[in-house]
Amino acid sequence: MNYTPVMGWYYHSASDRTASWTGVEFLYRFLTHNEGAGPKASIISKNEMELGDVIQLGNASGVFYHSLLLVTPRGTEMRVAAHSDDAWMRPFSEYQYTYSRFLHIR
Repeated sequence: MNYTPVMGWYYHSASDRTASWTGVEFLYRFLTHNEGAGPKASIISKNEMELGDVIQLGNASGVFYHSLLLVTPRGTEMRVAAHSDDAWMRPFSEYQYTYSRFLHIR
C-alpha cells in the first residue's frame, strides 16, 4: 500500500481508496511517477507489451478514458481484461479509440 496523498495506491473499500483505482489519468500518473511502494510503469511501444501490462485508450480530444490489462503474451492477437464492461479475453482489436498508450509494469 502507498498512502501518499492524491498520488497513492491503496484500496480498502469503494469509499476508502485512491483515485488511481478508478481514474485513468490518476492511474497513469501514479504508475509513471511512483517512487514509493506499489507498482511502477514505463511507457513502451505496443510491440513490447507483456502479460499484465496496461493499455489506456484515448478519444479524439486526447482524453484517456479506459484502462485495460493485457492477458495474452506477445505473438498472438492481443487479448485484454477490463472491469467496467466485465471483459475477459476480449480481443483488443474490438475496441474503438483514437489514441492508445502502453504501460509496462516493472
